[in-house]
Amino acid sequence: QLQLVESGGGLVQPGGSLRLSCAASGFTLDYYAIGWFRQAPGKEREGVSCISSSDGSTYYADSVKGRFTISRDNAKNTVYLQMNSLKPEDTAVYYCAAEWSPVCVLADVYGYWGQGIQVTVSS
Repeated sequence: QLQLVESGGGLVQPGGSLRLSCAASGFTLDYYAIGWFRQAPGKEREGVSCISSSDGSTYYADSVKGRFTISRDNAKNTVYLQMNSLKPEDTAVYYCAAEWSPVCVLADVYGYWGQGIQVTVSS
């Protein structure tokens, strides 16, 4: 059974950091593009960052550029999202998603999704 499981979320103060992990089971991530998405209450889900499988190219939403970093460790079958300088507007449920593709896009075209994890930025 193909499964993605997010971890590392929680409550953090503004300016703080968190690292989200997305661990895959039932398949290897080597040939999958991985995306991170988030959905805040009352808002539509938005793409945050993604990483390609072919060459590791990365893409970021303008709102997180310079603060978030996506990376992948194929040996651990895990993708990470390092989030620094967090702001209250980063509060949302974060999802990782996978799609068999050499390239990634920040669009809702992924076939496999994790269950989501809450990130709350508040003082």
